[in-house]
Amino acid sequence: MRENWQSRKGFIFAAAGAAIGLGNLWRFPFQAYKNGGGAFLLPYLVALITCAIPLMIMEYAYGRKIRGGSVKAFQQLGKKFEVVGWVQVMVPIVVMMYYCAIIGVSLVFMVLSLGHAFGMMNWLGDPGPVMGMVVGGADNALDLGAGMSLYILGAIVFVWLSNWLIVKKGIAGGIEKMSMIFTPMLLVMMIIFMINAVRLNGSAIGLEALFKPDFSKIMDPTIWVSAYAQVFFSTTLAVGVMIAYGSYLNDKADINNSAIITVLANSSFDLIAGILVFSTLGYLVQNMGVEFTSFGTGAGVAFIAFPIAISTMSSNVVIQGLLGFLFFFCLFIAGISSSISMLESFATAALDKFSISREKLITTISLVGFAGSACFASYAGFNFILDIVDSYVGNIIIAGLGLVEVILISYIYGTAKLREEANQYSDFKIGVWWDYLLKYFTPLLLGAVVITNIINIFTGMFSQDSVGVLSNIIFGWGTVALMIIVSLVFMKKEWAESPRLASQEGN
Repeated sequence: MRENWQSRKGFIFAAAGAAIGLGNLWRFPFQAYKNGGGAFLLPYLVALITCAIPLMIMEYAYGRKIRGGSVKAFQQLGKKFEVVGWVQVMVPIVVMMYYCAIIGVSLVFMVLSLGHAFGMMNWLGDPGPVMGMVVGGADNALDLGAGMSLYILGAIVFVWLSNWLIVKKGIAGGIEKMSMIFTPMLLVMMIIFMINAVRLNGSAIGLEALFKPDFSKIMDPTIWVSAYAQVFFSTTLAVGVMIAYGSYLNDKADINNSAIITVLANSSFDLIAGILVFSTLGYLVQNMGVEFTSFGTGAGVAFIAFPIAISTMSSNVVIQGLLGFLFFFCLFIAGISSSISMLESFATAALDKFSISREKLITTISLVGFAGSACFASYAGFNFILDIVDSYVGNIIIAGLGLVEVILISYIYGTAKLREEANQYSDFKIGVWWDYLLKYFTPLLLGAVVITNIINIFTGMFSQDSVGVLSNIIFGWGTVALMIIVSLVFMKKEWAESPRLASQEGN
């Protein structure tokens, strides 16, 4: 008997928690900043309506129909397409390996914030040396002998233990219960930090930089490609997560409203994160004379800029430390809520095909995942290899999978059937426009995203030195090749039971 979500609220919190992650905190703000500010919001909104919501409905509806994860979902479209499902669920496993290293740094900074509160170290006002101590340094991605961060390695043990403890309990007993706690807590804490950031002296400078529209860029095709890429990756589509979550929906679940709520919750977090980040950066620009990109456009914002901003909120060392603890605890929650969904994506697919207990499977995946994460705890791994792997997985694999998924499901299974099933118990009914979006408009836009990303990767390689090119070949294309090879190996394995549609099983 397949598990079901115990409540609609629990499902929404779990799905929103899966979509909301550490990447929201900096990816959306800086995408908007460099793509026309407020003008970026128009293509972003269009992308939500024409890509994110239709695809979310599609994945929920098809997952529920199949009653299985991505592997079973694509196997039902044709035996040769099963490999697509395996590549999809390989993405979360690879992403988890380096994502858990970033969550690990959040955990380390949580502990160090308590050290600050108790007067053991005074670092929030000058986090650079501490960041250097935690992540170390290496000359390049091939500098594998540079060293290993014992701080990150120790934190990774805790992160993977948390993933294992939650996911092995299943959907209702583990993921749903934790999501009911983590997702609302994350939202409340981020709103509190956002309100405080807006009150900082200089926040208006940051908000103007983020939201002042530059309509001269609105007709630039790259802005539209960036908007679709942001929405697509931000909502955790095409990596098996939402198909897996949809497979645990009951037969009378309201799919359409659930999909819309999930997408809007994620986009709301994007906006909250944008206001929080740029209000904080506006303060630092005015009071420290730095540029908006002085702390980078990635993790540096969270681990360098925010500690400085936190140190200005109070002159009391104890309060500074406690605020720092709360902020990095917030990042930790965002990371865990996403990582458990990634683990479940692969688990659902593997449980569909192989005769293995959930606990044994989750234990095996967690051990393999920890070994992979340990590689990113090395100085070269965290500072260089992480960015390379993330770029190739995100820009080539995920974007390509999204394009393949929407074409296969739309044309082989059929959007008309899927629309009828999604509408059956939904308050909000989708019309024929949904079919046209999935069959024609969305594939064209995703195709443009894929082509643009591939061109950017190749042109970027040509501008690098020999070490950079070799690093991209080994860790970039090597990761892509390894994912495909492992997927083909899994596809060749026999099914423990012949996969059947839920309707054939009497559900």
